[in-house]
Amino acid sequence: MNIHEYQASELLAAAGVTVPRGVVAHTAEEAESIARNFSWSSFMVKAQVHAGGRGKGHFQDGFKGGVHLVKTPQQVRDIAAKMIGNTLITHQTGPEGKPVHAVLICEPTEIARELYLAIVLDRSSGCPVIVASRQGGMEIETVAEKNPEAILREKVHPSLGLQPYQARKLSIFLGFPSTALRAPCRLLHAAYRLFIDKDCSQVEINPLAVTKGGDVCALDAKLNFDDNAIFRHKEIEALSDPSQEDPRDLAAAEHHLNYIGLDGNIGCMVNGAGLAMATLDLLQAVGGRPANFLDVGGGASKQMVTVAFRLLQGDPSVKAILVNIFGGILKCDLLAQGMVAACHNAPPRVPIIVRMQGTNVDAGRKILKESGLALIPAEGLMEAAEKAVAAASGKKGK
Repeated sequence: MNIHEYQASELLAAAGVTVPRGVVAHTAEEAESIARNFSWSSFMVKAQVHAGGRGKGHFQDGFKGGVHLVKTPQQVRDIAAKMIGNTLITHQTGPEGKPVHAVLICEPTEIARELYLAIVLDRSSGCPVIVASRQGGMEIETVAEKNPEAILREKVHPSLGLQPYQARKLSIFLGFPSTALRAPCRLLHAAYRLFIDKDCSQVEINPLAVTKGGDVCALDAKLNFDDNAIFRHKEIEALSDPSQEDPRDLAAAEHHLNYIGLDGNIGCMVNGAGLAMATLDLLQAVGGRPANFLDVGGGASKQMVTVAFRLLQGDPSVKAILVNIFGGILKCDLLAQGMVAACHNAPPRVPIIVRMQGTNVDAGRKILKESGLALIPAEGLMEAAEKAVAAASGKKGK
């Protein structure tokens, strides 16, 4: 689960991390009123969307930049009016962009240095890892590619937590002198406590600014949370903004389906995460582009299969559907019943390739054959992938 920058700043501030003073506004009039309440010499106006790269982004109507520095409350109002209700497109949103419903009005910071700091989970070691770099304000992937020695990764033992010597090591790597370690160390400990206490999957501060006055301040932050732990944090769950989520993901989550939307044109319905990943790899190997990851799981009901199939059919980007099922706990006849029910409610608009093996496969194939649906059968994995790619491109399969 993701949240907005202003929400992340509030959580960081509550944890003891210094952040710029700022207030969120949902209308242009509210933005101007907020600006008039402060005697700042200038104001930052920042569009609030679940995506990075806002400063270099552009809006659907051609207005450029999701972050602006202005001088007067009237200018704050004018910029906010151009942002709120518009759609911001960045390199992270894709061409469809993200709707802007709020802007953050905050005080500019006199920056001496920009740093990068993040806390993430390293699944290979089973530990939280703190990632630090002196090259803040940049995408960490770019830094890793062009200058990997500029990044320090410090693993934190999950039982012991962040140790003082580790905080000092990270602070010195970030360029703080030994006589000025208190502020960065305090920030590191505060950020790590937040990461653990709120079950975060990521705490990213970019840039982490050293001000001309010597303070250490989180200028921008991205917080992600473990979806499996959200039930423990109702206050975090309340921060969710459905308008920033893929509608396909929301529909799938409502019915407890393991679904991730992708940018391809072949819809996939598979049971088992391993088989689902193998299916996506096979499609890529034969020149296809998966439109989603969809694992209906071993314990799926007929209703869940029906919903999953309807979800794929309702995606306008899908030009063909590949159903790849190995019957185990989810028996092939149950899957077939769900597919038939979904197709009777909404007749198929795209070719459907079906590859079924396993428990009750003969019964499942019989149900599909007697349904009268125009399905394309496949026996092997590679055959199924090739037929799906051919169907999505409008060609006849082999």
